[in-house]
Amino acid sequence: MRAAAPATVSARLRGHIRLEAQANGDIVACFNGYSVGLGTFSAGAADRARELRTGLPLSSFASDSRKSGKEIGLLVRRLARRGLLEYRLGRSRDGGDLVVIEPQVADYWPQTPGLRDTDALVLSRFAYLRRRGAEMVLESPRAGALFKICDPKIATAIATLSTPRQIKELRRQEGFPGVKLLALLLDCQILFKAAAGESGLRGAEGDHSLVVWDFHDLLFHARSTEGRHANPLGGTYPHAGVISPLPAVRPSWPGKTIDLSKVSAGFPEAMSPVAKLLRERHSTRSFDDERPITLAELAQFLDGTARVLSRSDLKSDLDDGGHAARPYPSAGAAYGLELYLAVNHCEGLARGFYHYDAGAHALAPIGVPANELEALLAGAVSAMGAPAAPQVLITIAARFGRMSWKYSSIAYALILKDVGVLTQTLYLMAADMGLGGCAIGIANIDLFEKMTGVEFQVEGAVGQFAIGRGAKSEASD
Repeated sequence: MRAAAPATVSARLRGHIRLEAQANGDIVACFNGYSVGLGTFSAGAADRARELRTGLPLSSFASDSRKSGKEIGLLVRRLARRGLLEYRLGRSRDGGDLVVIEPQVADYWPQTPGLRDTDALVLSRFAYLRRRGAEMVLESPRAGALFKICDPKIATAIATLSTPRQIKELRRQEGFPGVKLLALLLDCQILFKAAAGESGLRGAEGDHSLVVWDFHDLLFHARSTEGRHANPLGGTYPHAGVISPLPAVRPSWPGKTIDLSKVSAGFPEAMSPVAKLLRERHSTRSFDDERPITLAELAQFLDGTARVLSRSDLKSDLDDGGHAARPYPSAGAAYGLELYLAVNHCEGLARGFYHYDAGAHALAPIGVPANELEALLAGAVSAMGAPAAPQVLITIAARFGRMSWKYSSIAYALILKDVGVLTQTLYLMAADMGLGGCAIGIANIDLFEKMTGVEFQVEGAVGQFAIGRGAKSEASD
């Protein structure tokens, strides 16, 4: 393989995408019954765009200063931003694929940072090779793309990077994947450079916030949320027609049962306030924007659900970060959850994005572009199946190190348990105040990172909750 021609990276349309050139010069991408306009282009660019079906080398237009070269570069970038492209690594345009690169984030673009023969590379401890149908894919929750390995020799060569190896050493082995692939993997943080004397077995991998993460926790966080993968997400009913759904109520166990209604008959009929709230709790998806929630109500809501009630710096545990109790329970009294508010309609509070400072019981404005705020609210509308955006959208974020500094293997599971009890607390407070609330099962961790400027593995979205004054016609569930 050492004598073979160097591999090149080409952009090509994903299998289900079709480009149509209109008579007026407009080019439209068509897929799944939808169409997306990509702009107006010359006849020459439209003709060259046909090569995107089999693959157009990035080098063929990257430095092309001609009008057609600039146009095709613009078209390819627009397709990439919409997630309509994949990239092939091959040695010829007619030969087979060595690797197919599938973007997992909307703004992914192949990059090949420079490498020297003396550079030592090692696999990230978050990288994994798995079977997907009849294919083998290499991916990582940190990566902006996954790599479908089409040549088994490449998989074998990559496996040798479980320990640091210099590139000059890799060149001598059979099945050397080529420097370009190594650079692509380095850019995606599937590989990283090992410093002299480092084993590469744990380490920060260039980011000290990663030290506290276990492999399965980071994978679960990235793959069970939106923003860092391209897998189907949400209520897609993947097994409909394949297996029957489980019944809503589990069939009773066989044998004699104990009728609890006879036991509880002696208790007073008057329901306790807490039990009444539990019965009244329901999800509200429609809000009355003619009567928005007020700042005073929002302050009361946050005070009753998330405010720091007390602080303690006792060092009975190894945790020298102290403890700060809040109204809901938290595993190990860690209280690593934070609330961020996307305010759409709130009387007395400007539309915008805010962090709730639970210690000071205050809102801190965070400047974000208008399109990002709109995208956050639009995502909630889609996830809830609501007619319009909520009055206030609360994003529950986790400071992951607060939990994973102490707990091994169960840190992310404990964080999600905390999200569950906080969500129920928000529901009960909303019911008590006569407000409407709705838990949202999807959060976009990539968008949240852009809005806060904090990396997704440091402090990331783990849940959402819509709050406001419910519309009178709102049905309960």
